[in-house]
Amino acid sequence: MNDCCVAETNGQLAGKGAFGARLIARERPVGMHDVTSALRRSLKILRRAIISRIRVGGSVALLAAALSAGIPAVSAAAETWWDGIQGFGTPDFSGKRTTERTPIKPDVVNDLRPGTVPFRSEEMVTFLDKAIVQYQAIVNKGGWPTIPGNRMMRPGDDDDRLPVLRRRLRATGELKASASGFEDFNFDSTTEEAVRRFQERHGLRVSGRVDQPTLAALNVSAEERLKQLELNRQRIMALLQQPIEERYVLVNAPAFQLEAVDRYEVAQRHRVVVGRAQRETPELRATIKALNFFPHWRVPDSVAQLDVFPRLVKEPDYLEKEKIRVVMNDFNGPEIDATSIDWSTADASKVKLRQEPGPQNALGLVRIDMQNEHGVYMHDTPLKTLFDQRARAFSAGCVRVQDVFKLVSWIARYEPGWENPDQVDAVIEAGLPLDLQLTRPIPVYFTYITAWAEQNGQVQFRTDIYNRDGQPFAAAAQAVDPDAPPPPSGGLAP
Repeated sequence: MNDCCVAETNGQLAGKGAFGARLIARERPVGMHDVTSALRRSLKILRRAIISRIRVGGSVALLAAALSAGIPAVSAAAETWWDGIQGFGTPDFSGKRTTERTPIKPDVVNDLRPGTVPFRSEEMVTFLDKAIVQYQAIVNKGGWPTIPGNRMMRPGDDDDRLPVLRRRLRATGELKASASGFEDFNFDSTTEEAVRRFQERHGLRVSGRVDQPTLAALNVSAEERLKQLELNRQRIMALLQQPIEERYVLVNAPAFQLEAVDRYEVAQRHRVVVGRAQRETPELRATIKALNFFPHWRVPDSVAQLDVFPRLVKEPDYLEKEKIRVVMNDFNGPEIDATSIDWSTADASKVKLRQEPGPQNALGLVRIDMQNEHGVYMHDTPLKTLFDQRARAFSAGCVRVQDVFKLVSWIARYEPGWENPDQVDAVIEAGLPLDLQLTRPIPVYFTYITAWAEQNGQVQFRTDIYNRDGQPFAAAAQAVDPDAPPPPSGGLAP
């Protein structure tokens, strides 16, 4: 919008119920920024006056006082200047806005739990009990408000939903109670930091913006959060029904992390990639019995039928690029010529795929063997960058482990000849296939825990990625953040 000549008031209010102000043209033009700033200052004066119940000869006089405090008048040629003001959450339809008001701070992924208390422990039950008391008290007070609309709120924005957002954040402690009763509509730095704390506590991408996933999480009611805490307490109690082993591995799929527990304390944690919504990582208990270095990957029938065969119809050279051989009937059967097969009608029960060891292998350089009815396991991956994302549901059901060789060293530490952690590095350096059968098998649990609490009282929630917590959480699970990193494309996904 071009600058326009405006006028300012210069005189006394005259008449009853009328402004009566005399307008004198300014010597310099006033731009859109001046008008917008003046309007915001005057609106703040109006709000303070209303909140303080200041009456200056009725509502008309009150408005006149605000106008005299700094709103410049405009010429007739610019009588619609207000259409361009970006306030009160009004979207900009001009198409002129090309830069962000506030750049997004980089999201540093630090989502592993602190401390040594395992998920599967009596201490965790105690922490959850305290959280349940806390959320019951919030429910008894009426819960928290629902934030209307679905438009994003960003730092620097003016939005009339900001007072509601702040009340929501105060309810769960991300924002401290205000000493003043005055609420403005500006998304300031204090509110931004509170939003970032909320996002951290809910496992969301930490942007400081109220994007769609954040808004959906904010709008899950206090009653539903209380039920979620109670449900997850039941899940942990179920894990405690049998005696706790001295050493075991636990994967929590919604939290995208793994705990290696030794002598009832967490010895180390790892970020993991788990199954996507259509290929869920199951809940199970199994036993780690072997470590396979430089493994062949025997492509499961489901992955072959649903993922690989359709791809081969479009990319016949895919097998050669990925060093995958085709064999008949079983994975030890005779190799056959891939060009002789019609991949559009191939049957995975008869046509098997076996990928050669190496850096291109979908399992990476090591596989943690844990036989189970679901055919899933833990393994390395060549796609290391996926661990830099907050949401990591990308696989076909198996669990990919960050820093997997540290976990492998921990698993093998009591095996003869493997006491030295450097032994794993030596095997990798040798580059030769090796299978280590464990003399001390280790239990492993794949769990589904979407809510828990920490020793410091902080309550944590995670997205219900497989819709196992009930319908109230479906909206939060389906919300899409357009600024989040894209899901991986290409390659195989065990």
